[in-house]
Amino acid sequence: MNFAGNLQKIAIFRALQLGDMLCAIPAIRALRTVYPDAHITLLGLPWEESLLTRFPGYFDAFIEFPGYPGLPEQEPDLKGFPAFLKAMQQEQFDLVLQMQGNGSIVNPMLTLFNGRYTAGYWRREDYCPDPALFLEYPDHVNEIERHLLLMNHLGIPSQGKELEFPITPQDKDEFEQLQLPLTPGEYICIHPGSRGSWRQWPTELFASLADHFASLGWQIVLTGTKEEIPLTMEVASQMQYTAINAAGITTLGSLAVMIKHARALFSNCTGVSHIAAALQTPSIVISMDGEPDRWGPLNKQLHYTIDWTREQHYDRVQNWSEHLLAQTARRPILQ
Repeated sequence: MNFAGNLQKIAIFRALQLGDMLCAIPAIRALRTVYPDAHITLLGLPWEESLLTRFPGYFDAFIEFPGYPGLPEQEPDLKGFPAFLKAMQQEQFDLVLQMQGNGSIVNPMLTLFNGRYTAGYWRREDYCPDPALFLEYPDHVNEIERHLLLMNHLGIPSQGKELEFPITPQDKDEFEQLQLPLTPGEYICIHPGSRGSWRQWPTELFASLADHFASLGWQIVLTGTKEEIPLTMEVASQMQYTAINAAGITTLGSLAVMIKHARALFSNCTGVSHIAAALQTPSIVISMDGEPDRWGPLNKQLHYTIDWTREQHYDRVQNWSEHLLAQTARRPILQ
């Protein structure tokens, strides 16, 4: 697709969670490479405003999305939506990119923004606004590759599939302020939480895995959000060894520093698994949603994704975890 005229104002609509956003970064990197001088606005959930600081080279502005009926990520603010829509129309975007999903719900909404071009995904059973601008939603592909396929459809070449999670000086300061007794490369992070309890590996299995590696001399750190403190406490209570419970005391940035310096991360398939992939920290990822090929890290030597919906064998998880540590060399810790 060759866009007529220069694209000076681009809007990216992706109102989702951390892992979803990190998986889209390679596509956004490709977009920025082709349009280095464009003003790129991210339309998303409130937490996503932090991505402007995390990725200043990729995003220039943020506009909070008030929600929309049918999208489960937030309760829609129906009273605030007309003002939001008017503001989007006044922006006069040259390109509105729909990177939310298959488009069945949001495509009609985004056309109301009146951008010069609107592009994204569509489903065969729905109306396709413009075949040159909309890619039929590719099922059964990795989430990173899905967005790169969209960029390719729009004539934007890939700049690699690698994830990114830049560590800032503030992240390092926040980690140091925790004053945790951790030696870089000598501890393993265990992250038992994720959005939705159905996506969480049983706590007794995380506890057993943590105990096994503690018995081998590894320090164990339990991580999670404030809301996940009861979950990490449950894991700790089921362990025979003592773990450091860091749930609820880390910021996103200090957690990333912790993962960067860890020997490995063992987690559910959730946002922290993508941080580990970005920082090249070896990881064991337990997939509970039946979509390991979609969400699992692409580097199969550094990250093992286990589809628990198909193989529920704890001994294999333990063996794979031992194999991961044996096969991945300890990396020098860079400050």
